[in-house]
Amino acid sequence: MVQTTSETFERPEPFETFKKNYICNKHAHMKALLVILSIFFLSNSFAQTGKHNTSIADTSKPIQVVEASCGGCQFGLKGKGCSLAVKIDGKAYFVDGVSIDEYGDAHAKNGFCVAVRKAEVQGKIVKDKFKVTYFKLLPVK
Repeated sequence: MVQTTSETFERPEPFETFKKNYICNKHAHMKALLVILSIFFLSNSFAQTGKHNTSIADTSKPIQVVEASCGGCQFGLKGKGCSLAVKIDGKAYFVDGVSIDEYGDAHAKNGFCVAVRKAEVQGKIVKDKFKVTYFKLLPVK
């Protein structure tokens, strides 16, 4: 305790100052860090939900056999360059959910840019794109 001329002034102990300034804020900092990490991990997990397993068919839905090829090179679709497309009932649609590169070199002898192949598919047409849930490329005959 320090005596002044007219009043008494209490000086806080160093540990008390540390406790007020650091320990109380430490919990706030930890909470903020936890929130930031949670947002990071959740955003990464949601970002990956667009990619699902297209190699397993849903037995409750019918499987269609369609033509599959490069939308630009073989089906004359505009706008996406060399991207996988399917032809259903005579109309071609770009495919969402499977990449042209997942099935080897698109410019190889039996690649999608060179040949039209048959594939088993499940999915639905949404906004002029085929949202695939199952895709199986059939062997060349």
